[in-house]
Amino acid sequence: MNYKQLLPTFRNRFLFVEQNLRRYVGTTPVARALNAGTGEGEYDGMIAAYAQTLVASDINADDVAFAQQFNRYVPNIQYMVDNVLALSFPDAHFDLVVSSEVIEHVGQPAVMMREIARVLRPGGKAIITFPSLDFPFTYDPVNRTLAAVSGGKVSQGAYSFGHDYLISPREFRQWAADNGLKILHEQNLSGYLIGLLEMYWTGWIQSLLKANAANLSEGNNKKMVLRPTTQQPLLLPLTDVLIRVDFALFGRRRHSVGKGFVLEKGGFNGQ
Repeated sequence: MNYKQLLPTFRNRFLFVEQNLRRYVGTTPVARALNAGTGEGEYDGMIAAYAQTLVASDINADDVAFAQQFNRYVPNIQYMVDNVLALSFPDAHFDLVVSSEVIEHVGQPAVMMREIARVLRPGGKAIITFPSLDFPFTYDPVNRTLAAVSGGKVSQGAYSFGHDYLISPREFRQWAADNGLKILHEQNLSGYLIGLLEMYWTGWIQSLLKANAANLSEGNNKKMVLRPTTQQPLLLPLTDVLIRVDFALFGRRRHSVGKGFVLEKGGFNGQ
């Protein structure tokens, strides 16, 4: 069972990608799509429905092998080990790029944005989510306080999940502009209520049970891991209700656990 779908933060990101694939791609699949940072492959089956060919890549070979097995019945996915900072594709190769919760791990986020823009054709779309530097106090009061007092941080809460840094929405908008990527849609993902419900414990669980908890290129050395399956939890509708309540109350505030963006590449002159 895919228990991650019960976590509002994960479910929120998944729904953001799904809803915007439906909105910006629609019923006519694009020729080529890329999932940059596929991880365990949970998004791939969904993305593949919107593309004639989906390339799903990740820097971690163990995750790629698992994702390939996980989606073995989806015929139009090609898996490969690749580095999002130096993608192995020619310019203007893809009509669509999806990358969920990857840019905060690569060490050079501006370079990743440049690579995404490079492999997108003019008019192509990118759907990107990331953990926000402007997270709610209820999600991680320790690091929010440290940031205000000393500028320091500890590897808990918002800085769990292998996060050495978080993404500033303001900087992300600038990286997009620098690479000729127009913002079509921007959305807060998980506000104060979800932050409170997931305070700290989700990071601890991932560090114990996720195969590649730090999202690194090295393999998994854990003796016990929890991998997803294609079966959805029975309580998933309750998670969706919680997401709707949280967005109604806090969706337009400045602070959110994560952010989602839909971008479009302009012409060769950046317009």
